[in-house]
Amino acid sequence: MATNVSSVAYRRVYVWEWPVRLYHWVWVNGLCVLALIVTGYLIGSPVTIWKANEAYQQYWFGWMRFIHFAAAYVFFFNFLLRIYWGFVGNRFAKWQNFIPHTGEQFREMLAVIKIDIAQARVRGPISIGHNALAGFTYFLSFLVFLFQAVTGFALYSSMSPSWFPRLFTWVVPLMGGDASVRQWHHLFMWFFVVFTIVHVYLVAYHDHVEARGTVSSMLSGWKFVKEDAIKK
Repeated sequence: MATNVSSVAYRRVYVWEWPVRLYHWVWVNGLCVLALIVTGYLIGSPVTIWKANEAYQQYWFGWMRFIHFAAAYVFFFNFLLRIYWGFVGNRFAKWQNFIPHTGEQFREMLAVIKIDIAQARVRGPISIGHNALAGFTYFLSFLVFLFQAVTGFALYSSMSPSWFPRLFTWVVPLMGGDASVRQWHHLFMWFFVVFTIVHVYLVAYHDHVEARGTVSSMLSGWKFVKEDAIKK
């Protein structure tokens, strides 16, 4: 009986260094984003928890704000670490992987769209790190992350005595006042929700169709790549 076992040799490639994995799990694994989404939503649309108590007898909304602000600081400085590592990390972490600038990258983006949307079969060489479409999507997400950090600290600057949030006071008049900044900040919160859902789905899907340990690589740093399909 014929078996469905490939005779092609696999090579283990170290792709994701620990700073990249740290950034990923601090951001994706709910340590920051989930806390920011939940507390941010409650700050924008507060609900009553203990109706029988006086305001001075409860502090749950204060805790929501504290968690939101604390997670924002972790999120921001974790993001700065990733920006820095885009310059000093290995070739898979470099910024040229995120901004398409070659014909080969644009052709790969089209091929990945066919795989993700039309569910076409994977053909030809596969990028070991981020494929061109994923890299460009992450680059756009980095811009949204930066926007959220800047607008969030701008909103916080009016109620914080700390010097750091006050670096962003200029954002409020530039965007037309607190209400406008808050509206845009809340709107882009939904980008995080949609992005996380799509990201988890596509990572699992590519792990299945490419069969090279995409999910486990973000824990161990290693991927398993067929020797005849390695893209340098």
